[in-house]
Amino acid sequence: MIHQDTCCTIVPYFNVQDGQLDVFKDLCTRLISQTQEEPGCLYYGFSFDGNTVHCREGYVNADALLAHVQAVGLMIEEALKISEIARLEVHGPATELAKLKEPLAELNPHYFTLECGFRK
Repeated sequence: MIHQDTCCTIVPYFNVQDGQLDVFKDLCTRLISQTQEEPGCLYYGFSFDGNTVHCREGYVNADALLAHVQAVGLMIEEALKISEIARLEVHGPATELAKLKEPLAELNPHYFTLECGFRK
């Protein structure tokens, strides 16, 4: 069965300061623990390439993504004391992205509009 795809992803890449990777990984564990309780989260995890860290995360829709951003705000502030966001992307269908542009404006993400595809 094909569903209307309202899925939104937020794609941050962090550059972690030298000597702070273990601290950042501990924070990742805390973020995962909190996020797994969010009903609108489809997937969430961290990938590493040296001191570059990618958070792979997807949400059922824009509302779930915004709920997540609010829920982890304090931990992201903590992360940004030992890292910087090198790149931030948001992906989703146009109707969902429209809901995100104002609330995420301060983060200055690069938006990618889903134009074709499917979701099972």
